[in-house]
Amino acid sequence: MRAAHLTGPPVVLVAHGSRDPRAAEATRALARAVAAARPGVPVLPSWLDHTEPGPAVVLRELAAAGRSRAVLVPLLLTAAYHRKVDIPAAVAAGGASIDVRVTEVLGPADGVVDARLLGGLRRRLAEAGPGGYDALVLAAAGTRDPRARGSVGRVAAALGAELGVRCRVSYASAAPPAVNVAVAKLRAGGAGRVAVAAYFLAPGLFHDGVVAAAGGAGAVGVADPLTDLPELAELVLRRVDDASAGWAGAVTDVAAVR
Repeated sequence: MRAAHLTGPPVVLVAHGSRDPRAAEATRALARAVAAARPGVPVLPSWLDHTEPGPAVVLRELAAAGRSRAVLVPLLLTAAYHRKVDIPAAVAAGGASIDVRVTEVLGPADGVVDARLLGGLRRRLAEAGPGGYDALVLAAAGTRDPRARGSVGRVAAALGAELGVRCRVSYASAAPPAVNVAVAKLRAGGAGRVAVAAYFLAPGLFHDGVVAAAGGAGAVGVADPLTDLPELAELVLRRVDDASAGWAGAVTDVAAVR
């Protein structure tokens, strides 16, 4: 027997994807954390590359199951190429039979650095246990997009202001400076203890490289990626709520269950 029940529109998380299995597991863990924070709402992980399913497949499956709406959350920290090109292409490939709202990325939206993002970065720094520091490096993946780099700079400025220390940006690829260069410059400028905050959502090759290079340059500690922190799950849901606010009756969606 089938019965209708009401839930929020399904949430589709879209990660970049990586050959490193730890990255996919981090995305699945975040999906579980978001689902736990919003009971009754389906939260489905997907990936643009390397891991299945892709977001277009998930959207088509939701439409086939009778869902009329979905909210897609790019698990990205900057609004660069993947947000501008890959995400819209995935939504288009998902078909026209489901109404999809795409949220802002998890980094600064309209120039505003969300307090939840800063809270997650602070928590990971505290867990790294550097025993105090007088300067920070915010290590990010990297992008050639100058506006995206500007958003990383805003996060570094906000984090440094909250913690009362200098905070420089570094990149693991695509743009200078590398983390070892940023650490060395801070130390040359008089900083005695430099810690590194990881502006990454998941572990992988880039974060591993940051850990090795920062340690070699004399950093006192390197934070772990944000993965499935409660602050990150809350930020995802904030993005979901903002994106779906324009829907009439957005908090409910009818699905059939056996």
